Amino acid sequence: MTVEDLVAKYAAEAKIALQEEASKRVAESTDPVEESRLRNTSLLTLLENDDLVPAILSRLGEVRAALDGHGGGISVSSIDVITDVSEKPLIDLVLDLTGACISCGAAPATLDGIKNDLESDAEVHRVRFSANLLETFDELGREFILAHGSVTFI
Repeated sequence: MTVEDLVAKYAAEAKIALQEEASKRVAESTDPVEESRLRNTSLLTLLENDDLVPAILSRLGEVRAALDGHGGGISVSSIDVITDVSEKPLIDLVLDLTGACISCGAAPATLDGIKNDLESDAEVHRVRFSANLLETFDELGREFILAHGSVTFI
């Protein structure tokens, strides 16, 4: 076995362990029946409903464990419904972090995780983040998140 094979093997094992731990943590802090209901409810039907943010959270993967476990969350700054070329309505989201996630050093990874998870949902066209979030970071933090995050701020 080569060094590269060994590194790949350990990376794969670590990824599985991380996914299992994240799933376990989310399961401990949520009602699985409610999570399933929210995950299976169209976001388009929840646009002006108190269940919108919980339904968005239910669609998150591993990043959900980090949000829940570190006292953070998300809020919706704006939401637009657009129509794609097939005339299918899609959601264009602008989100903000809340709680302990504001100005956290792990925010670039958190934002990337939220964006990737939500944009994999068939109803979500695009996820961007509020530029107000950048104001919660010091200058170095802002530079870091703009350089290393693959997200857009508006």
